[in-house]
Order: sequence, then C-alpha cells, then structure tokens
Amino acid sequence: MEIRRDSYLKELISYQWDGQVKVITGIRRCGKSYLLKKLYKDYLIESGVNSDNIITIELDLAKDIRYRNPLEMASYVRSAVEGSSEQFYLFVDEIQMSDPVPNPYNPVGKKITFYDALNDLKSLSNLDIYVTGSNSKMLSSDILTEFRGRSDEIRMHPLSFAEYYSAVGGDKSDAFDDYAFYGGMPLILSRPTDAAKMNYLKALFTEVYIKDIVERKKIARQDILEEIIDLLCSSIGSLTNPTKISNTILSTQNSQVSPNTIRSYIGHLEDAFLFSESKRYDVKGRAYLDSPSKYYSEDIGLRNARIGFRQQETTHIMENIIYNELISRQFSVDVGVVYSREYNKNNNSVRVPREIDFVVTSGGKKTYIQSAYALPAEDKQKAELKPLSLTGDAFPKIIIRRDIGKRWYDDNGILNINIIDFLLDKDVI
Repeated sequence: MEIRRDSYLKELISYQWDGQVKVITGIRRCGKSYLLKKLYKDYLIESGVNSDNIITIELDLAKDIRYRNPLEMASYVRSAVEGSSEQFYLFVDEIQMSDPVPNPYNPVGKKITFYDALNDLKSLSNLDIYVTGSNSKMLSSDILTEFRGRSDEIRMHPLSFAEYYSAVGGDKSDAFDDYAFYGGMPLILSRPTDAAKMNYLKALFTEVYIKDIVERKKIARQDILEEIIDLLCSSIGSLTNPTKISNTILSTQNSQVSPNTIRSYIGHLEDAFLFSESKRYDVKGRAYLDSPSKYYSEDIGLRNARIGFRQQETTHIMENIIYNELISRQFSVDVGVVYSREYNKNNNSVRVPREIDFVVTSGGKKTYIQSAYALPAEDKQKAELKPLSLTGDAFPKIIIRRDIGKRWYDDNGILNINIIDFLLDKDVI
C-alpha cells in the first residue's frame, strides 16, 4: 500500500536546487525515509534523473556505518561528485546517527560534525543535499547557526486523518474511531490484526524511542524517564509542570526527583518529537504565562499504547488529535487564557481565568478553537461559549464537535463543525 504524503512531497520539490541543505525532521518511523527514498526518489526518476546520480547513505544501517564518521562521508561523496558535469542528489538518512570525530589537524580542538561535512559538500554546485533526522536538538535548534542560514527544514508528522483516510477509505466515522485508537504511524496500516497493531505501537516505545533517548542522552534514571512518559500520556490536555510532576512521583513512587531533572527529561522527550508543549497565552494581555502548560503526544496511538489502551477519554483524545492537525498545518498553537469578572460565594467580585483550548496563529491572523466532544445541555454550551465571548476581538471562532452532522454558524457567528469535516477540510482556517 502506497501512502501519498503530497504536502511534504510538494514542499521538498519546491526547495529543489535552491542551494540549501534540505532537512526532514520528525519522530522516528513517521515516514521520513519513505518520503525521501521512495516518494521523492520516484519523482526524480520520473522527471528524468538517472538513479545512479542519487547517492543514498543510510546511517542507521551497518552497511553504511563507516559514514557515521563525517570525514569519511564527505570524502566518499566528494570523490563521486567533484569534477563531474552531471548533477547529483545526496540522501543522508537518520543523520543524528553521525558521530563527532577529532579534527586530525587539531586533536584537542573542536570536533568535526556532520554540519561541517554537509557545509563542505554544499560548496559543490552540482550536488543537491537532503537529510533526515529524528532529534530536534541536534537538528532544529542548531540548523540556523551550524548551517549558517543555508538550510530548509521540512517538519514531518505521523499520518494526518486525511492521509490515513485516503489509504483506508470506507466509512468516515469508523475510520476516525480506528484512527483515534491506533493513531497515524504509517506501518499501522500494514499490521493485519488488532493485536499486531497494539504490539507494534508498544514496541516502538520500548525498543526504539526509550532506548534512543537513554543511550544518546546517557539517562541515569530510566525509571523516572518512563514515569514521566506515563504521566504525560495520562494527562494529555491537562495543565501540568515539572513541579507538579515531581510531587506526583514523590507521592506515588516515594522517589525524590527535582523539578530541574524533570524539566531536563521532558526536554529530551520533546527533542525526540514524542511530545509537544503548548504554552498558556493571555489573549488580552498579549503575553505568555510561565506555568503550567499542556503537553500533547505526537501520535495518539503511541499514547494509547503506552498506557495499555485503557484511558480512552474521548474529550482529551479528540483535543490531542486537533492539536496535532493544527501543528501539521504549520500553525502556531497556544492555550488561550481570558478573564471574566464574577461573584464568589461571599458576593465579592473576583477575576476568574477562562480557557480557550487553542489560539491558532498564522502571520497576523488568529483563530480561536474550542474542542467539545458533545454539547448536549445548555449549561455545557454556555461553558464552551463563554471564553470565546471574552476575547474582545473579531477573529474567527470555531467549536469542533463529534455530536453534529453538517457544519453551521450560531447567532454569534461561531462555526460549529464536526471533527471529521474539520480534519478533512484544510481550508476551514
């Protein structure tokens, strides 16, 4: 089964021969290698490129282990390309597996890294360079400085629901229920049974992600790392912070772990693209609030697998899916905070914070979104509508629901839309 990843493919094509290093980042097994070595390679060959002119180095495989040495990689590629009148493409898969090596001319100086190798190869005018990587700290945070502003980043995610549905077809509601349970890791589609899908997702955590983090970050307390993962998976869509997590671990595990250690471990999980932080934003004050934040899982199936497919809170799962969709559409997403004046039980006027699930920003345009699985009662409807009424501006407002059919606008101009329609319609925002 071929899964089209058209938005990413078009992005790659748009960057072709722009003089930059193209860096495809994202969680391991989300389809980066497939995008580069299958979809993009097929496109190049169909466009007339000779397959012999596509150099592929797979750093996670034993056959290319020598090229984890960036000097070896640079030497090999340069010998194949330099002096030729033909154009070549270089694909380097899983670049985070590259190992820094001593400078042979200055052994005590700064080590040579893959950044040095790729910057060197980029000087070849007949070479177009593409790399994939699964570690944001090694890639995203360093790209501008290490590549000296000469790189393009293509951030890839697991399958969106639209991509998933294009592959499975059938009843949309049934497809959504499966997607909300198993998520969008591409290889899920090739697993024949429910048990095989569950086992695959569980194994990804234990055999790939956790091992990667422990080995590369030299984690001293793997038990604490796994406890943090479990807590984040259990609390998607809920506000939390390192201090709260530290207190929870103390009360449940009787283990003292400092908030700084928790913060560091969460950083490692974000670097591996397993979780994303959404910060709280004061809509009227136009400022970010320090703490707490929300954390969302990069893939809802991975989250479900980690907690044994037990906690199936439809409201939080739906919220996580919406967040991931917004991020994949390249929006900036925050948790909105607005304030209302209300009277407490002592009849005193107090300032009460109200939450907007998502403040979605692109350029100067905002959209406010509430995620509501169902709004059966009037009081529930008022609770969801109240924060939207407090923004004090005319930016679009949307309530994404599971309990309605066709989309409609209420008397306040707020769009009510079914989540399936939202996920399949990229022009809603």
